Amino acid sequence: MEKTDYKKHRWFFTSSGKLVIGGKNAEDNEKIVSQVKDDETVLHTKTAGSPFVNIKNSAGILNAQESDSKKISDIKGKAKKKDIKEAAIFCAKYSKAWKQNREDIEVHVFNGKDIFKEKDMKLGTFGVKKIKKLIVKKQDILNFQEKKEEKEFGSLKRKMSGQEFKDIARKGW
Repeated sequence: MEKTDYKKHRWFFTSSGKLVIGGKNAEDNEKIVSQVKDDETVLHTKTAGSPFVNIKNSAGILNAQESDSKKISDIKGKAKKKDIKEAAIFCAKYSKAWKQNREDIEVHVFNGKDIFKEKDMKLGTFGVKKIKKLIVKKQDILNFQEKKEEKEFGSLKRKMSGQEFKDIARKGW
């Protein structure tokens, strides 16, 4: 297992300070899973086409900015229920199922030690021995998206009219 340069992936900090990283594609999912420790929590949607999401317990993280370093050093220990819920919302938000249906999404939660890969499995595909099921509600995903947009674009949004901002956000930056 290798150390993770988490800023090369999708990532965020949970409200309790846990670092969560997720893949952007099949190749990225391979990288994410390769660095998961046995006792770390991992998530993936029930259906194919989502990031593998890893809630880091602590060590094994590279390229933390000074502001991030304190958070990372304080996150020792297993993920709590709230961390898992926030990571599940993140996982669902970036899934193909969400992009296609905009409905509640079933997310599977498991430990790193329960992941396996057989030779005939394609890139980004893994098997899991034991899972727990979690349903992520549509409204939770929408709320997450709204908070993310406010964090990323809040000051710009406050300077523009609502319609101006929506037009730019819809077209892309």
